[in-house]
Amino acid sequence: MLDLLVDLWRFMRVRKKYWLSPIILVMVLLGGLLIFVQGSAIAPFIYTIF
Repeated sequence: MLDLLVDLWRFMRVRKKYWLSPIILVMVLLGGLLIFVQGSAIAPFIYTIF
């Protein structure tokens, strides 16, 4: 997992694609939110947003 992050950072640094970092961060946070609330009572409300 760490190798993937290192490779991604190197790609963004070499190709000057720093604008990808907020997009990746939001995708990771939304994925973590969906995994975190999957078994809770909040899950039906989260899934209606998407």
